[in-house]
Amino acid sequence: MYDMPAEIDVRAEGALRIITLNRPEALNAVDDALHTGLATLWPRLSADPTARAAVLTGSGKAFSAGGDFEYLATLANDAALRAKTIAHGRDIVLGLARCRVPVVTAVNGPAVGLGCSLLALSDIVYIAEHAYLADPHVRVGLVAADGGPLTWPLHTSLLLAKEYALTGARITAERAREMGLVNHIVADPLTEAIACAKKILELPQQAVESTKRVLNLQLEHAVLATLDFALTAEDQSFQTEDFRKNIAQLTAPK
Repeated sequence: MYDMPAEIDVRAEGALRIITLNRPEALNAVDDALHTGLATLWPRLSADPTARAAVLTGSGKAFSAGGDFEYLATLANDAALRAKTIAHGRDIVLGLARCRVPVVTAVNGPAVGLGCSLLALSDIVYIAEHAYLADPHVRVGLVAADGGPLTWPLHTSLLLAKEYALTGARITAERAREMGLVNHIVADPLTEAIACAKKILELPQQAVESTKRVLNLQLEHAVLATLDFALTAEDQSFQTEDFRKNIAQLTAPK
């Protein structure tokens, strides 16, 4: 559905769309196909007149393990692919922030890097007890242009956002709820997210969508204040010796 790659599964259940990140063998780590699909997904969902609500989750054990290391290594040496990826990063962030359809996210396992941004830009978040958040961009030598730090200051204190962005430390489900990064810790996040989305389907459409837009105008304005600088800085960080050294270690044969 929506002409997505195999790495993103979109299924319709009436007016509900269930979107699944679908690289379970790689813990839904983001490669070029998945990143490109996410860049086009949100405007297509928003333009679908029959869609009223969506649920976003991951297949297998993880929500998303963040950037695929082999993909990141390629980006360091392929300027054309890097330019496309940086542009798509902007499309992902603004596409989700501007999406007409309410998105309820079910965090079924670790949400790392871009995974943090996806849940932070969604509308309601359910997380499994064993799941956690982390943004290791800085630890591998990258600027977190499309990760959690882009939006964390809107959800929690600036001091806490700085702590977890600069250290890349894991944020447990309980800590994430305390910080305001998720709404609910549940045993079965997908079931709970679908139930929440179905409740939204029963509400007046114009009131739901316009209220979401009122709230997300604040989100969009904040994101636009930092996004272009962040993306330019991330592009530069792909070309640093620190990043090249770190990614070489991560991709070296074990």
